[in-house]
Amino acid sequence: MALRELSSLEKYLGLKKPNKYSTQGDKKVPVLQNNNGPPLVGLGTIASHLVKVAKRPNLLGDSAESRAVVQQWLEYRVTKLDGCTKEDTKAILKDLNLYLQDKVYMAGNQFTLADTFMYFGIHPIIVDLSVQEKEQYVNVARWFDHIQRCPGVRHHLPPLAVLRNRIYTSKHH
Repeated sequence: MALRELSSLEKYLGLKKPNKYSTQGDKKVPVLQNNNGPPLVGLGTIASHLVKVAKRPNLLGDSAESRAVVQQWLEYRVTKLDGCTKEDTKAILKDLNLYLQDKVYMAGNQFTLADTFMYFGIHPIIVDLSVQEKEQYVNVARWFDHIQRCPGVRHHLPPLAVLRNRIYTSKHH
């Protein structure tokens, strides 16, 4: 999965020459075979490197604080989301729902790498939720729907119907 995400990120960033990736260990940690030095290991490390190569530093955050928050969410993605159990998903969704209550993006007021990789990581969880379950996590659903509509983000993933239209209710007033 991580290799497809990195490939999608390359397309989103407009990088013309695809990189050579491999994986290591049981968890299939991505490795970038770097021509200019030692290999880069880990999803967050490689993704940050690609953003710098593409000269898109805004995707890493626009201040010291937002850069730290982006890194925090990249770590969260790898340590909490990747490989989480079915039992873990409810707690993760509850925490994310609370965090996103007053936010449009994961880190600050702009789209960042954190949004991309949290979207990639949470997509398989959202796929398995019923409409009623999605409605329990309205802030996650709102954020997810917003991110999946950002141009170029959803390369390798199918779009998901997340929220029902609540303009009209079944009750007449």
